[in-house]
Amino acid sequence: MAAAAAGLGERCQHDVPIGPRTTYRVGGQAALYFEARHLDDLRRAAAVVAATPIPVAVLGRGSNLLVADAGFAGLVVAPTGDLFTAVDLTAGGAGTESGADARDDGCLVRAGGAVALPVLARQTAAAGLTGLEWAVGVPGSVGGAVRMNAGGHGADIAGCLASCRLFDLGTGALATATPADLDFGYRHSAVAAHQVVVDADFRVTPGDREASEATIRQIQRWRREHQPGGQNAGSVFINPRRDPPADSAGRLVDGAGLKGLRRGTAMVSTKHANFIQADPGGSADDVVALMGEVQQRVKARWGITLRAEVRLLGFPEALLSTLGLASQPSPDPDAERPAR
Repeated sequence: MAAAAAGLGERCQHDVPIGPRTTYRVGGQAALYFEARHLDDLRRAAAVVAATPIPVAVLGRGSNLLVADAGFAGLVVAPTGDLFTAVDLTAGGAGTESGADARDDGCLVRAGGAVALPVLARQTAAAGLTGLEWAVGVPGSVGGAVRMNAGGHGADIAGCLASCRLFDLGTGALATATPADLDFGYRHSAVAAHQVVVDADFRVTPGDREASEATIRQIQRWRREHQPGGQNAGSVFINPRRDPPADSAGRLVDGAGLKGLRRGTAMVSTKHANFIQADPGGSADDVVALMGEVQQRVKARWGITLRAEVRLLGFPEALLSTLGLASQPSPDPDAERPAR
């Protein structure tokens, strides 16, 4: 740990609370915390990861992350600064190509990996560009959204991404990836936990500003009416992909009579059954315990094993396996990467 901290320099911080930086606002500390402001910072972090056995994770807006109360005994890299927070509404004109074939009637906007999706949705709408209105309902960052193929209201990242730049903290490589490279699926991509989305180009179409802003207001009203506020990370479980019939995790949890179920400082929302709320000052371990109980009860009632959508950091591997999650692994230079 000391060698890793020394390699990162004076801006490396020790024992930084990262649970409060997530939308759950519960959970513990990162042993090391490093804000990456430009590519050289990412290269420095990659050199540390290559030279030491320290595990590494990337932190964006924390809207789909739950950190264990015991914290994370590794390095958390948080992209910040102009490189990761800039939005360029003139990245490509009509018919312009940037890493992927652009539609003849479309254009591209570029957003840094740390840009909040609602900000991107509002800025493109205000510029008279349509295609990203749906993103106002996703509280995460561009980078996190690319990694999980975030979506809502009939659209997702896979449907509008032209290309993105990925920096691999395991190898130090910077590469451009297209949707064909990223193996997009339902709330899934090939982007690994130790890869940083530097920026992304999205396809948009010239449209009507007033119509786009009206759509955004409609999405916001729908969310207020149907989804709870407070301390949560949105949908806890991925909707089962059964065809036919398709079903939703919320309906399964509700049908098992679990709305309002409480374990310690965590409770299944009474407004939307696929949300788990954390009490102010609550425990991440309570949230995980409730996730496990909900999963078991749904399995007993419906014979379906729900898989968690929320990413867990710092929890025991056995628990991640129980909840159907892949672990947040240390980089493996020999592991399969997305095609470049």
